[in-house]
Amino acid sequence: MVFLTVSDEVVPAIYSLNIKDRFPNIEAIFGCGDLPAYYLEFIVTMLARPCFYIDGNHNDTEYTDAGEVLRAPRGCIKLERRSIAHAGLLVAGLGGCVRYNNEAGAQYTETEMMAHVWALAPQLLLNKLRYGRYLDVLLTHAPPLGIHNGPDRPHRGFTALLRMMDWFAPRYLIHGHIHRSYGFGTVTETRYKQTMVLNTAGYRLLTIEHQPDQQATTSNT
Repeated sequence: MVFLTVSDEVVPAIYSLNIKDRFPNIEAIFGCGDLPAYYLEFIVTMLARPCFYIDGNHNDTEYTDAGEVLRAPRGCIKLERRSIAHAGLLVAGLGGCVRYNNEAGAQYTETEMMAHVWALAPQLLLNKLRYGRYLDVLLTHAPPLGIHNGPDRPHRGFTALLRMMDWFAPRYLIHGHIHRSYGFGTVTETRYKQTMVLNTAGYRLLTIEHQPDQQATTSNT
């Protein structure tokens, strides 16, 4: 299965009437934050595939044609502290970045992000009982601490995401926030224990082998 992963930058090759010709056979779109709602809506409309997304740290206001505030991309599924099953994959999301100022947006302390991990944990434990594993894909905006981090505090990663990988071992952690156009992110793929950490600032195509659902069985013997 091929997934289109996007974050942080409106890419002309994506925001194009030729998107379906350029990116055929996409199973779903994963949005890792800091993208305008109109951009995600365009991708979903053109590709006619589901989009799962989480929050970035910027909170720009958009308006509909009728002048109403557009608070979320229409037709997309938000995965903040949620886990879903799609096409045989278990996908969850933890958005936001390290708090670095008092502006609006999804910025968190380490303690707050760890609380988000714990809020997600019961759903992952149910996944383990039902499917035999906790998680396949974790969508985040910020990276884990020490992996793909930028040189300044706003682009530092979370220790809580390291613990998340230690405990629940997703096959992939896909993040944004580290803009390659800023000169950050020369390394975009890093393996941490059982997890491949991928920086998708801009976009990338990701092929994931199908993971069949494994129904949990119980025995009284």
